[in-house]
Amino acid sequence: SIAILLYLARKFKTPDHWYPSDLQKRARVDEYLSWQHINIRGKGSKLFLTKVMLPLLTGQPLSPEKLEGVTEELNIVLKQFEEKFLQDKPFIAGSEISLADLVALVELMQPVGAGYNLFEERPKLAEWRRRVEEAVGKQLFQEAHEGILNIKNL
Repeated sequence: SIAILLYLARKFKTPDHWYPSDLQKRARVDEYLSWQHINIRGKGSKLFLTKVMLPLLTGQPLSPEKLEGVTEELNIVLKQFEEKFLQDKPFIAGSEISLADLVALVELMQPVGAGYNLFEERPKLAEWRRRVEEAVGKQLFQEAHEGILNIKNL
């Protein structure tokens, strides 16, 4: 949860870029962390649940109309994310990675795990993903997402 991430950042005095002491940068991180619950997380999880989990649990395929509607909801928030939060910056809070970037990319990996390559036609988003992966380490990133990226093997 967001609350535990903030607690851990404070308790273990993580490097400042994760949860910046600069009030403007911290406000950007807090703004994203508050926004993402019903937007990126909400729409990304909905796509994952309707495309992967529901058919798995019910044995029934998802109707193309339903999938199209859920995908469009996610596309709307992805556009908002790019325009409002990424803008022309390398990361959400500026020039360094923060908890906001980490949370954002983790949430976006659910739709990717469901087979929706949301980075394919979004070069700005794809470049941001590359920077986040490099900042945390590609191997660690792959290990952390191994389960979700192989969910269809169920």
